Amino acid sequence: MDTTKPETVYEGRFLRVAKRGSWEYATRAKATGVVCVVAMHDDGRVVLIEQHRPPMDGSVIELPAGLAGDVDDTESLLSAARRELEEETGYTAEAWFRLPTVCTSPGLTDEAMTFFLARGLRRTGSGGGVGSESIRVHEVPLDEVPAWLEAAAAKGRHTAGTLLAGLYAASVHTQRDTG
Repeated sequence: MDTTKPETVYEGRFLRVAKRGSWEYATRAKATGVVCVVAMHDDGRVVLIEQHRPPMDGSVIELPAGLAGDVDDTESLLSAARRELEEETGYTAEAWFRLPTVCTSPGLTDEAMTFFLARGLRRTGSGGGVGSESIRVHEVPLDEVPAWLEAAAAKGRHTAGTLLAGLYAASVHTQRDTG
């Protein structure tokens, strides 16, 4: 294991390329964490978002997610999750459950994403994101998500791997609590 301090190779507005030994990787320049929200309605619908992602040159189906500490470096992960859910979808939630933290792409980045399950949803705003974000909200019955994603892929849309990881983490949490 290489424990040398990383060297910054490049730093942009949001990303930094670092080098540790001979390994180059991406890291966030202005964030204390990353959050992702599995928002579930009581009737079993899951809230998904769709937005254009320049690296993919197309639309990506995702869970609501974002950075913690990018504006206020004292922001907690839970506060960031609540903020992102409301900004992106227009929903707030009564109950929040912390799920696992996972490495998103450990060969490329040091990013670790913490998942949250949000229940007891209530519409409080229009959603759609902030600034230049243009987010579409989809509400899909959980048991129909695989077929829905397959149909979206046939139309050229991409699926974020974190969507699948989040749904899995939420299902394990729910089975543990009800089983």
